[in-house]
Amino acid sequence: MVRDPRCVAALGARAPGRRGADPPRAAPATTAFHIRFATADDIAVLLGLIRELAAYEGAAHEVVATEADLRRHGFGEEPRFEALLADLDGKPAGFALFFPNFSTWLGRPGLYLEDLYVAEWARGRGVGRRLVARLAAVALERGWGRLELSVLDWNPARGFYDRLGFVRLAEWLPHRAAGDALSRLVGLDED
Repeated sequence: MVRDPRCVAALGARAPGRRGADPPRAAPATTAFHIRFATADDIAVLLGLIRELAAYEGAAHEVVATEADLRRHGFGEEPRFEALLADLDGKPAGFALFFPNFSTWLGRPGLYLEDLYVAEWARGRGVGRRLVARLAAVALERGWGRLELSVLDWNPARGFYDRLGFVRLAEWLPHRAAGDALSRLVGLDED
């Protein structure tokens, strides 16, 4: 658990895929911008953006989530996540998928940003900045103590988060147990 009460960003593990800077950006020509909470009617759009993010990270083959998964876990009886969708000129431009975590030191929830993605055509137009600002507002409105996320070590978005004031936590290393490793852990609960 991160113990810095300020908004923070932790670096994640390197993933295969795209490296380097984003392409040059055209001058903004925005006529309409809107951020809203995703609904069950947005599942296909949300999954499409998730797949775009995975392709950007060179991991499109790793997305096994289905529309049914998103419906069940995001819009079912016990939602496990929420998402914000950004529309620019009437087109889906990006999303932020998040859920609450909990700080034992603060004694209250925080907001964990699982994914933030801005479509390539919409980059450089303030979409990411406004999604993060909206997430910060959600956290504060709900009385949550912080906003946390992880960034792949090769991702140029690291500079974006730095400019927004997130703090890198070099002393914290992400760990994960999934698949067989997760199943093996169950066997450790035996005498």
